[in-house]
Amino acid sequence: MIRWVIVVFLALVIFSWFAPWLHKLGLGRLPGDLRLRIFGRELFVPLASSIVLSLLAGVIAKFL
Repeated sequence: MIRWVIVVFLALVIFSWFAPWLHKLGLGRLPGDLRLRIFGRELFVPLASSIVLSLLAGVIAKFL
């Protein structure tokens, strides 16, 4: 169980690094992506974009 928590955490960290580049492609602005401002800091939770990217990776993996 802890392995999955670590994998999800690392995936979100990697996604946040690539967020500016992916934002140009339209990801990060989907309904279901959350942007919260808490104590002057912006928190970005890409729920819908993560689902789209995982489906895309699954389709690519299926054909390879």
